[in-house]
Amino acid sequence: MRRKSIIAATVLGAFASGMVSAFGAECVVADPTGTPLNVRAQPNGQILSTLDNGLSVDVIAETRIGSKRWVQVTADGETLGWVFASFLDCSGRDEKLKSAPMHPRTAPE
Repeated sequence: MRRKSIIAATVLGAFASGMVSAFGAECVVADPTGTPLNVRAQPNGQILSTLDNGLSVDVIAETRIGSKRWVQVTADGETLGWVFASFLDCSGRDEKLKSAPMHPRTAPE
């Protein structure tokens, strides 16, 4: 029983701290600076290219360097490189976890 409590506390802690994985998520570039998002060869590495806001990307890997989260992204089947995860909007990924909408039954006539 104690082991289940520890596992549950670990899972709840991960969700509460915002450490939920974006791996496999469909995201949109949302760089708040208004400039294109740098794509790097590795986290904090050499800049390879840039991505414009609004571009859809898929997350294929992620890592942390200190307190910063980096994700490797693809677009149209091509691996692009690593970007700072805070500049992606992956909010749509939670839609897959939602249950079906409730449809109340009408009273029979």
